[in-house]
Formats: sequence, structure tokens, C-alpha cells
Amino acid sequence: MVVDSSALDIIKDLPHLIESVGQYGVWLIIFLECCIFFFLPGDSLLLMAGIFAAQGYMDITVLTIGCIVAAIAGNEVGYLIGKRYGRGLFANEKGRFFNPQNLAKTEIFYAKHGQKAIVIARFLPIVRTFIPVFAGACGMKQSTYFLFNCIGAVIWCGGLCVAGYFLGQVLPPETIKKYMHLAILGIVALCVLPPLVHWGYEKRARRRG
Repeated sequence: MVVDSSALDIIKDLPHLIESVGQYGVWLIIFLECCIFFFLPGDSLLLMAGIFAAQGYMDITVLTIGCIVAAIAGNEVGYLIGKRYGRGLFANEKGRFFNPQNLAKTEIFYAKHGQKAIVIARFLPIVRTFIPVFAGACGMKQSTYFLFNCIGAVIWCGGLCVAGYFLGQVLPPETIKKYMHLAILGIVALCVLPPLVHWGYEKRARRRG
């Protein structure tokens, strides 16, 4: 994982951001990141919000449920955008994200992994924002997409919020403040682990096959 200076600046500002926008702001940011604004800090924001909940700034149950709903709604909007505008979104050969090559790769990815692709994508920054659009454009059945969208949102939001809450309870506030940036970067790195494990398993299975 490559983390540039702008990403580090966002991470450093997260405590101030959460203090400013509160619980409702966290929900809005998660919704926007899952919808189309891929540059927003979803993973680290969920972790930090969980830490704030452990310190009494918000209720962890309400926070987590709200984040799950926001994540589901955001990806549903992305799916509907892809379904509404379809392959026309990918007609630009020079497009950085929306181009025919990426659409073809996504169709192959879905054909190979099926519904699991929706859950796996939750743990990949940027990818989780664009996968719903791809799914809609590729014609995935809406009820099927919705089911796996919900599963992925529960695992992603629930896992990171609870991880942050646990971290905030077991570590003193001064320790959290001192090592927060390292903790966030570590958790974000771990988010990439499930897809990597899955990829390794598939690669090993191909060799055996």
C-alpha cells in the first residue's frame, strides 16, 4: 500500500474532523465515499469514530448502525448510476477509471468470483467506490447486489468501528494520541489482507487444477 503525503494529512486531521462534524457527519462522509467520492478516508474514519465512541463522544451501537446504513445506501446509489447510464459511462478510451478496458476486466472478475466480489471490494479503498457502478453497468441483478452489499457493509463498518472501540478502551488516551497515525495505517493495511488471502487461495487452486 502506498500512502502519499495528502493521505497522511487527512489521517492527521481526522480527530478534528470528527469533533467538528460529529456522528451525523461521519455517516455522511461514509455515504459519499461509498457513493462516488473515492478520495474520502473511509477505513481510517470508521476506526477513529470507534475510538471516539470508546471515549464517550458517541454511542458505538448507534454509530455502527448508522455507518452500515450509510455504506449500503452509498453503494446502492453507485449501482443505480451504473444501471441507469450503463456502458455509456465506459465509452471513453482515455478515461482513467470509466473506460472499456476496466469494464471488460470487471465482467471477467464477476464471472470468476460471482457475488463474493461485492464483499471483497468493501476492503479495497477506491475499488469499493467504483465496483457498484461496474455492477450496475454489467447488469448484475439488483436483489443479488443488495444482499451482498449489505453483507459487505456489515463486515466492513462493524469490524472497523468495533476495532476502534476496542482500541479506545484498552489503551490510555495519551498513548492513542501518540501512536494514532501508526494504528490507523496498520488497520488500513489490514483491510487489504482478506483480498490478498483470497487471491493467494485462488492462485494455489489454479496451480492444483
